[in-house]
Amino acid sequence: MDEVRKQKSRAPRLRLLVGSATDLGPGKTQLLEAIAETGSISAAARKMNMSYRRAWNLVDKINRDFEQPLVLTNSGGKGGGGAEVTAFGHEVLRRYRQIEEKALRSVAADLDDFTRFLSGKSD
Repeated sequence: MDEVRKQKSRAPRLRLLVGSATDLGPGKTQLLEAIAETGSISAAARKMNMSYRRAWNLVDKINRDFEQPLVLTNSGGKGGGGAEVTAFGHEVLRRYRQIEEKALRSVAADLDDFTRFLSGKSD
C-alpha cells in the first residue's frame, strides 16, 4: 500500500498555461469533476477539503478564462441550488485528460529516469 501511495505521489501533474492568465491543471480539473459528480460547488469543495469561497473563486476564474462557462450555477432557496458542468465544460475536461495522457506517455522513459534522482524524503 505504501509503495502504491509513493508511486501515486510521484506521478507528474500537468498544468496547461495558455497566455499569461489562463491555466488549467490538476486542482481545477478535480474541482470540475467533483462538481459534475456532486451537482454542487459546496459539496465538491467539501469532498476536496477546500473552502467554499476558494472553490467559488476557482469556478469564477475558470468561467472567465474560457469562451463559454464550464459551470452553471442555480441560486439557492426553496428549490435548492446546485451547479452543473456544462457540455462545453465536459469537452474541456475530456481534452485536458487527452493532452495529459499524451504528454505523460511521451515523456514516460525520461520521468522514470528522473525519479531516480528524487530522495523520497517528502513522501
